[in-house]
Amino acid sequence: MQSSSVKTAVIKVGGDVLLDQAEREGLAQNIKDLTGQGWQIVLLHGGGPQVNSLQEKHGLKPNKVAGRRITSADDLVVVKQAIAGEVNVNLTAELIKAGLPAFGCHGASGKLIQANKRPPMVVSGEGPEPIDFGEVGDVVSINTPLLQGLLNLNTIPVIATLGVSESGRIFNINADTTVVQIARELRADLLLLTTAVGAVFEDLKKPETRIKSVNREQARQLIKDGIIQGGMIPKVEEAMSLLSDGVDSIAIVSGRNSGAFLAVANNTGEFGTRISEG
Repeated sequence: MQSSSVKTAVIKVGGDVLLDQAEREGLAQNIKDLTGQGWQIVLLHGGGPQVNSLQEKHGLKPNKVAGRRITSADDLVVVKQAIAGEVNVNLTAELIKAGLPAFGCHGASGKLIQANKRPPMVVSGEGPEPIDFGEVGDVVSINTPLLQGLLNLNTIPVIATLGVSESGRIFNINADTTVVQIARELRADLLLLTTAVGAVFEDLKKPETRIKSVNREQARQLIKDGIIQGGMIPKVEEAMSLLSDGVDSIAIVSGRNSGAFLAVANNTGEFGTRISEG
């Protein structure tokens, strides 16, 4: 961080959230609220639905194993067009429209996110043979000085989830894993995982059952009890590893609601679900 008085929030936004105009506008306003209180912001986004849509236009069929995308050479062309093109440009423009100093980029920019090809691996429930995920990479390092330099220029890096190898090979990378590594490298004060639902609920059909805050052990129990479930489990488990690395808290929140990010940052309990060490 720049100084002890400057706080840093790292925000992950899924492509599904960005399909909704109200979500995009709410996200921009919530980020503006944080910057107005002196927060530095790093924004990382995916774009799964946008990739799927563009694949269909190109006559390609999305290929996933256990929820993980297999990326052929042709698929990677579409991934770059959708994530670094459509999604990144539109999101950056939305933030600029709100008066924010957004700087659109991707993981290959300045070797911001360095990755190596993921080796073939056995996937649980998919048989004994290792599966080659193609042009998919695992993150090996973050160019923290470059990222901090952008923050020092009072810009908001808006990063598309691509990685690059030392030889310049581009990879499709996992946004949930990457955002955790960025938060760890920056020793961020807050990691925000934005979702359309915007919190953990004991019963999704009952808004009054929103769980306002939990500690690490309580979050693990919610996973065991099936309250945190599906794709949210690896997100929360990966993010919780940060609590031992100097990141004070994690929050699951929606950007749609006005004042949501500040409420979570200030721990007022009005929105989202906050996960902290104690």
